[in-house]
Amino acid sequence: MTSATDSPSPAAPRLIATDLDGTLLRDDKTVSDRTIAALAAAEEAGIEVFFVTGRPARWMDVVSDHVHGHGLAICANGAAVADLHADGKLVKVRPLGRDIALDIVHTLRAATPGVSFAVELTTGIHYEPAYPPFHLDPGATVAAAEKLLHEETPGTGAPVLKLLAHHAELAPDDFLALARTAAGHEASFTRSSPTALLEISGPGVSKASTLALCCAERGISPAEVVAFGDMPNDVEMLRWAGTSYAMGNAHPAAIAAASGRTATNGDDGVAVVIERILAERRSADAAR
Repeated sequence: MTSATDSPSPAAPRLIATDLDGTLLRDDKTVSDRTIAALAAAEEAGIEVFFVTGRPARWMDVVSDHVHGHGLAICANGAAVADLHADGKLVKVRPLGRDIALDIVHTLRAATPGVSFAVELTTGIHYEPAYPPFHLDPGATVAAAEKLLHEETPGTGAPVLKLLAHHAELAPDDFLALARTAAGHEASFTRSSPTALLEISGPGVSKASTLALCCAERGISPAEVVAFGDMPNDVEMLRWAGTSYAMGNAHPAAIAAASGRTATNGDDGVAVVIERILAERRSADAAR
């Protein structure tokens, strides 16, 4: 693992996009004082910070106090944009069609026997009896995915943000490869958990594509973005950003996608880079 960055920072970054779990957050799910200070300093210097995560908006309390001016966070791997200044209100939704989700359920049941599912709606998550329970969501409905996805009247149900698929026996990367082969033409498949847990979004939906939409609204180009991540669900974002860093604890796919590496999440790898960017900016200003 590296303890220092090994790629140059951009000359004039306008936006920092960072994953949370395994990246900005330490393993105990807290944000260190050093990282809090670095995020505040970036905002003070006029660099927007976007949290870009697989988490749903209701699980963003770990960083809601550290979202500054714009208040926005990209959640559910790009399926939603939430306003954390308004209690996580969703201001943009990119859903997975229920018909597509149902077809994927049937396809994966046949291709990977033993799979179990959860359905993440804009209103909360629900899951099958065999699926690992969500202790943070005690009000979830437990039923077969076919029932969870059923609508009495088409178009009246809450939008589906993600379909999640879990397998107790397959290796995580093997499961992802099998699922993409079986149904990758229908939706976006990725993963961020150390277990065999897949996250399935609508076609073309990813952290990168939603970040690109948010940047376009602000007139920010990919070259002006610095991104951080550690898992396969960060790969597209790391490739899209003009400058990107895989964490010292990152998955090989994230390392291959990034233009550089930084320290681990436990060693404040995001803060290390932000501090360097700001120091270089101060030096450049002093030289003028």
